[in-house]
Amino acid sequence: METFTIRDIARICKVSTSTVSRAINNDPGINQKTKERVLRVVKEFHFVPNNSARNLKRVDSNTVALISKGIGNSFFQSMYPLFEIELLKHGFQFILSEIGNDRDSGRAAAEIAKERRLKGIIFLGGMMEQPEILINQVDVPYVLCTVAVNADHERYGCSSVAIDDEKESFRIVDYLCKRGHKRIAIISGYKDDNAVGMLRIKGYEEALKDNGIEVCDDLIGYMPTNIPDYTIESGYAVMKELLSRNNGITAVFATSDLTAFGAYRAIAEAGLKIPDDISVVGFDGIDMTRYMVPSLTTVRQPRENMVKASVDLLMKEIEGESDTSQLVYDAEIIERESVRTAGD
Repeated sequence: METFTIRDIARICKVSTSTVSRAINNDPGINQKTKERVLRVVKEFHFVPNNSARNLKRVDSNTVALISKGIGNSFFQSMYPLFEIELLKHGFQFILSEIGNDRDSGRAAAEIAKERRLKGIIFLGGMMEQPEILINQVDVPYVLCTVAVNADHERYGCSSVAIDDEKESFRIVDYLCKRGHKRIAIISGYKDDNAVGMLRIKGYEEALKDNGIEVCDDLIGYMPTNIPDYTIESGYAVMKELLSRNNGITAVFATSDLTAFGAYRAIAEAGLKIPDDISVVGFDGIDMTRYMVPSLTTVRQPRENMVKASVDLLMKEIEGESDTSQLVYDAEIIERESVRTAGD
């Protein structure tokens, strides 16, 4: 007969392995009903925890790790103080780890968990093809925030908070179409980006098709791989490339606000004006957008709601009350000065 493990207990009770460990170790912070359920199963299967299971005890830890996929991402940086405020309300502090897009989030989390006694982890950004594999890498409660997940995984075994990037991209491009624009370019991510860049370009293409506009390859700009993605520099480089194609652009959808800032510079250097010659929209809704000249029309993500929801879900995970909720919030189009109606 195969050895009965702590993972088997977690599977039967539908909780994380860390929750099982905390129940066994009589952690006072765990939900009483969850603790009783776990201990019933432990007794029923005559499970005897080994030393490694006991070493999972984290009773005296009040630390949460925030693992951010993308170094220097301004939108994520605007969320860090909000995470600090919300976590402090629950008596927690957080440590921050910004990792490059080439690093595996699960491995990074496992390394941090070994070094620090964590109560939980919030993953911020990036793409996970199969988020459930984190269960085998990370032995503490966790929540995904603004993490793009493979569309084939309609339900997966962890809690998450996000917007619908494809839908919101559709909305902002549809907005441009309804303002009479037909030659709409996009500043996307890397060509092989299977995360947010892929979802936002899908929304772009669907909006064009829905408005009877052909998708043209010469209006799609991918970021060069030798420049960090979603930065002012990459937005500048892509916009210069798009303008060099002489493709009659009347509007451009920059898939992040920072890339829109770079596009502003490239458009000005070409002797063109915003919005007289080219309308520009961004995505994220960072505070700097209101101070651009002209101020930038953008899609504002509800960062305050998303941060609060992520922390609340993590607290439930820590208390063993998870229902693996996948929360999807609506974004908001903020209309400013960077768009005009075509033909006006």
